[in-house]
Amino acid sequence: MPQENSHPSSIRSEYEAHGADAYYRQFGDEYRNPHEAVVRKLLKIAVTRWKLDLSNVLDLAAGSGEATLALRDLGAMVSGIDPYTSDAFAARTGQVAERFTFADVAAGALVGRRYTLIVCSFGLHLCEPSRLPGMAQQLALVGERLLIVTPHKRPVIRVAWGWALEGEQVLERVRTRCYLAERR
Repeated sequence: MPQENSHPSSIRSEYEAHGADAYYRQFGDEYRNPHEAVVRKLLKIAVTRWKLDLSNVLDLAAGSGEATLALRDLGAMVSGIDPYTSDAFAARTGQVAERFTFADVAAGALVGRRYTLIVCSFGLHLCEPSRLPGMAQQLALVGERLLIVTPHKRPVIRVAWGWALEGEQVLERVRTRCYLAERR
């Protein structure tokens, strides 16, 4: 069983042992991102640097609400989506997270919605590479900006998928990339 303040390599070894989906299915109620402090700092920097509109934010792959809590502290109106950690999200934020998977989103589960900002913190690098283009395209239909916080260089979001890179910020080996939806 993972610990609340487990070291990142422990989570990585859990992914290797169980696979990411199985890990979150089994331990999602107890999940806490051990990088929460740096996520909070990066979100504050991003909001100022890119003058992000926080009036209707989607926290995609919301975990236990690390990004939601930080964004709410910055004045954001946030809703969350996470198929595996929705109970942990509710316990920490007092909100209900919808249980859409990346596959659901790629298949159009968010069609008809509109978000000023979509934030995915420590989640999108886990999306299957074959699903990523469709996922990004669907997000571009419903969001104005996409902010990805990742411990990797992945994922790389391409212009052909509907997003143009505005900039990148790195702090303590964690990257934040801000994308603007390309309306064609």
